[in-house]
Amino acid sequence: MSGRTSGPVYSLFQPNGLQAHVRPRNQRMADSEAMCTVVVSLAPEAPVPLLLLGVRDEFAGRPWQPPARHWQTPQTPQWSPLIGGLDEQAGGTWLAVHPDLPRVGCILNGRGELAPPGRRRSRGDLPLRAAAEGRQALSELRQDPGTLSGYDPFYLVCADLTAVLLLSWDGVSATLTELGPATHVLTNAGHMYPPTLGNQQLGNQQKAPDEKARRFGPKFAAARPSGDRAATLAAAWAGWLTLAGGDGLSAAEPGAIIVRRDLPDGRVWGSTSVTLVALAADGGLRYDFQPDPKTPPDPATWYPVKTT
Repeated sequence: MSGRTSGPVYSLFQPNGLQAHVRPRNQRMADSEAMCTVVVSLAPEAPVPLLLLGVRDEFAGRPWQPPARHWQTPQTPQWSPLIGGLDEQAGGTWLAVHPDLPRVGCILNGRGELAPPGRRRSRGDLPLRAAAEGRQALSELRQDPGTLSGYDPFYLVCADLTAVLLLSWDGVSATLTELGPATHVLTNAGHMYPPTLGNQQLGNQQKAPDEKARRFGPKFAAARPSGDRAATLAAAWAGWLTLAGGDGLSAAEPGAIIVRRDLPDGRVWGSTSVTLVALAADGGLRYDFQPDPKTPPDPATWYPVKTT
């Protein structure tokens, strides 16, 4: 891709060689907002062991492109196999899939101590690195406080057919956890469902799930769909499709999964896309995308992403 810098695939996110943009502090939502949602379900013995839902919440005016192969491989003109939506402002992504493995990486903004302004870099390279390198990338980051100190807090998910890894960074310390077989809900407050499992595995003090996880966690767990590549959208995702559409909640209601906030300065913050990914035991991949989530939802806005 002309004009991008060379180096590892996860560093190719600075269009025209410019420093990746990171939102200034005064443009960030308050920590009380449960922004973004990831639901990941691991069932190793199932025909489709890994299901993942990602809801991206962002400023509506931030430019982006829908999922595709937007990046090049290191030191070559060839396109990387990684597929994901492109954040045009910083060059990275919020969710990336490696269809050849298969593996998926995605990120949520976290809470904690912000990186120094002079060293801050976009977190959009992290999902690409997770999808490209898997466990190794998360382990290396966990042991590299110098690199981590350049990032604002985050939760980085890396999932494949056998494991779901979560790297948590609060600006001071990092924790790497393997989430066991179950349906997990993560928000910007961290691993929120199942609450007992999360507290035990992540070493957290006992805390109740936030309103979003309390409302939606049991419903996602009870309605695990097939993720069948050969099925229609509605048949493959069944109850998850309803939940991903907001489950009837207003976008302004606390705990909503599809959100919209009209800010005093005229900007709009809200859910800008929804992704559904299924990794099958035979190596197959299903990747469905909704670029304009609304409440009530419009099923016609979903489409399959080309992965071959």
